Amino acid sequence: MGRLTMMRRQLEPRITSLRRSDTAKAAGLALAMIANNVIALASTIVFARLLSDYGSLAALVSYFLILSVVGYAIQVATAREGVLGHLGVGPGLIATLKRWTRALLVVTVVVTMISVLLRDPIAQLVGVKKDQWAAAVGLPAACLWIELSILRGALQGVGDYRSVGISLIGEQATRLIIGAALVVAGLGVTGAYLGTPLSFVAMGAYCAFHLRRYAAQHETAEAGEVAREAALDLWTHFKRAWAPIAGLIVIAVLQNIDLIAAKHRLHGTQLQSSYAATAVAAKVLIWVAIGAGFYLVPEVSRRRAAGEDPRPVLAHALGIILVCAIPVLLIFAFGATPLLRIAFGPKRLEASGSLLVLGVAFTVLAGTYLAIQYMLALKRTAFLLAVGAVAIAEPLLLLQASRKPGGFAAVVLGVQVVGALLAFALALRRGGAPPETAPSPQPHAVMPSGASTNGTPVGVGSTDQYPLQEARWRSPRSSSS
Repeated sequence: MGRLTMMRRQLEPRITSLRRSDTAKAAGLALAMIANNVIALASTIVFARLLSDYGSLAALVSYFLILSVVGYAIQVATAREGVLGHLGVGPGLIATLKRWTRALLVVTVVVTMISVLLRDPIAQLVGVKKDQWAAAVGLPAACLWIELSILRGALQGVGDYRSVGISLIGEQATRLIIGAALVVAGLGVTGAYLGTPLSFVAMGAYCAFHLRRYAAQHETAEAGEVAREAALDLWTHFKRAWAPIAGLIVIAVLQNIDLIAAKHRLHGTQLQSSYAATAVAAKVLIWVAIGAGFYLVPEVSRRRAAGEDPRPVLAHALGIILVCAIPVLLIFAFGATPLLRIAFGPKRLEASGSLLVLGVAFTVLAGTYLAIQYMLALKRTAFLLAVGAVAIAEPLLLLQASRKPGGFAAVVLGVQVVGALLAFALALRRGGAPPETAPSPQPHAVMPSGASTNGTPVGVGSTDQYPLQEARWRSPRSSSS
């Protein structure tokens, strides 16, 4: 017992250091995203069994994923501006978020009215003619998603990664529970789809609670005054996010266009459904990359502001993807048919032979996603032309691809490899994003008293656009990873 006690005392500082390290934060968010994806897979299985027309729900989800790009971009921008102190500190941050929420509420009401009036053409476009009211939910859901994304970005900005991770898991769990209950109640596809926006409302309340707790810990007159001066209006925030929006549109096209192209290129509803099921399964690592990206963006912003090399952060995030990819690709290689049979049933196995090829393709895309997020955090934009050209070329190439799933998937892989090579060549080049030279801090640029919920301090800048040197700090956390 004495030896065990001694060993515990010796190891405890190292364990504490590991818990606070960059790798632990990245791994925590990636694990949260894995859990999110596992629950999403469970949702797929449940809804595929509960609904006779699961294809309509899949089409509606794809429609929402296209709309969700703006939310992801705003989350990136909010995290970056929060790290640099441009959104306020403590109560000032809450005041900024309240103003944004009121503006978004007005937009949501207007968008909902438009979506209801246009529900028939939207349903025609999405391919769900019998579910017009479900189609009308898409645009309001996108507005709610933007609100949730802003709240998550604010949590990232103050260093509360734990709450972000829990909200990721809670979102999918809530969606599954509410959606399944509404389907059982007789609302069918519309009920299943309603679980999505309702889960955003629930997790938005959760994130708001933790932000208020953060504000209470930083409630000082000085911090409140600085925050009020530094706060942005919502329209300015959106305008500053044009690069993340464009970057994530590129990712959305690379991630989802194959499903649309397959509807035109592959013959037969059953074959198209089989390919869709296979592609959905193959994209599991994209969600892991999104989780790692939640860590990558604010940490790269912090290191750049401090004049440090941000590339190790990208390496840490890519390491998470590699570790997860090995078992996933082994399953795809040796267990594709049983996996798809369990998840989607015996009628959707025609494209099972292409699961490994698609799995490799979307593993490569996961790396591309992190490279793009890395460049966005460094405020680079030149990559948009090169990688955007690949995204534009992909549907053109897929419409000329083989009509068999294997050949079609091979074209998807080729496009993703080209996109990744371009993205990493641009991301890893030296120079191009040195710390900006800024004037001396303004008198109001002070450090907040205390720290965020996980001990990472947050700097406060001036009202000038991107005054990085005014947000300099060095974290007290261990530099080891």
